[in-house]
Amino acid sequence: MSDTTQPILRADGLDAGYLPGINILNRCSLEARRGELVGIIGPNGAGKSTLLKALFGLVNIRAGSVTLDGRDVTGLKTNELVRAGVGFVPQSHNVFPSLSIEENLQMGLFLKPKEFATRAQDMWDLFPMLAERRKQLAGSLSGGERQSVAMARALMMQPQVLLLDEPSAGLSPVRQDETFIRTRQINQTGVTIIMVEQNARRCLQICDRAYVLDQGTNAYEGPGRELANDPRVIELYLGTLAKEVEAKGSERRGGARDGGAGAGAEAGSAGPSAAETGPAEG
Repeated sequence: MSDTTQPILRADGLDAGYLPGINILNRCSLEARRGELVGIIGPNGAGKSTLLKALFGLVNIRAGSVTLDGRDVTGLKTNELVRAGVGFVPQSHNVFPSLSIEENLQMGLFLKPKEFATRAQDMWDLFPMLAERRKQLAGSLSGGERQSVAMARALMMQPQVLLLDEPSAGLSPVRQDETFIRTRQINQTGVTIIMVEQNARRCLQICDRAYVLDQGTNAYEGPGRELANDPRVIELYLGTLAKEVEAKGSERRGGARDGGAGAGAEAGSAGPSAAETGPAEG
């Protein structure tokens, strides 16, 4: 790991959100030192993904600042941040399904096409499976394989900082483990990584440091393995889980009291609710 004494990316006191007058983040701060793997965890709705998107210019920042290697990059467009050395891998819709694996990597190097052969070879070495199937359409790949393509494409620009939004979401336990191992391998090449993750336990195991968010603000921070055993962090997760279980239990009891109408309403709802299909905030 390279020098970690100086922050390469810092967010100070961010207020940010999607709709006018409504903040998801409130005075939220974070820093990542050179060569670190930094995790962001917290209960559902804590503002984790919003923080990551704020770092990449995808959310309106209403107060606070973001600096990259000492330079104020608050409000820069995403393409400007890519040029400055920031890569971003979203949770979903992170590949071009109608393009081959190789073509997806070419899209990642649109700013420097002449360097494709050299940088692509680095990705084939890091992701051997992609090399073997480079002509295959990305849309035919599994979730874990798509995640590898998305990460490789982001790395084609040789970013100083790589932002990962829930890289293990929707993957099987085996694929999750592979993704975490790959993330650490990328970090060990010198790339600073900031990762939002739903699997808090695994995230804290591999992170150098982590931030715990709650309701859009900083709750706790510290070394990953220390936070994994911090009773305050455990209580935050268990308390949130207990509330969710209690709420679901109340819904079931309410449906039972309604009799046939409740059962019919449940049976008639074949798809996810509007809340489930709306913009998710992790």
